[in-house]
Amino acid sequence: MTVHFIGAGPGAADLITVRGRDLLAACPVCLYAGSIMPTEVLAYCGPGTKLVDTGPMDLDQIEAEYVAAHAAGQDIARLHSGDLSIYSALAEQIRRLEKLGIPYTMTPGVPAFAAVAASLGRELTVPEVAQSLVLTRMSGRASRMPEKEKLATFAQTGATLAIHLAVHALDRIVAELTPFYGADCPVAIVMRASWPDERRVVGTLATIEAQLAEDPMERTALVLVGPALAAEGFRDSALYHPDYRRRYRGAE
Repeated sequence: MTVHFIGAGPGAADLITVRGRDLLAACPVCLYAGSIMPTEVLAYCGPGTKLVDTGPMDLDQIEAEYVAAHAAGQDIARLHSGDLSIYSALAEQIRRLEKLGIPYTMTPGVPAFAAVAASLGRELTVPEVAQSLVLTRMSGRASRMPEKEKLATFAQTGATLAIHLAVHALDRIVAELTPFYGADCPVAIVMRASWPDERRVVGTLATIEAQLAEDPMERTALVLVGPALAAEGFRDSALYHPDYRRRYRGAE
């Protein structure tokens, strides 16, 4: 028996990986985060699959499902929204599985920030504008931010910032980032990227609070900040320059 952790992607059912889809079809038990994941993804499950919505469950109850399936010799597909590697509450589940001696695998999913970039039609790393992407969040009830991971600290780099679970703190974001990025720095807020009811607001650090007040969004929206979001006139990457030597193409 194995617990297969699967990143379900940002929302659209067809953005799950082929491996994740195949695991859903093969596992007789599926645990899924129903509060933040579209139920359309469950259509990939096989007939007769036991479906368990973990939205109203605590960690002990989830562990009990793992233990019961392990005793019955049944593989579990454990669906999480987005990608497993960030903000998935995966680490504490793995810790318990390892203590119990229950094997597991991890299948990555399309992360929310990638879906947001696709929605905006933008690359988040633009030559000589921004070559780094910082994935971060604001302190909340679920967990506090480490002392050294301040928004202002990341802002000093000038990198593109992807700030998760942060719409409720937009005033703090604007106040902390404006001294580093400037009032005219582009900002994009996207809620439920790739879902049919996706919504987005695009502005600057100077305008975004007023814009959001006219079109409020829920806590799960993602905030992107950085000059790469509206970069123009930048230098082309050397990657496809005719004089750029690389393994599969010599200079002419």
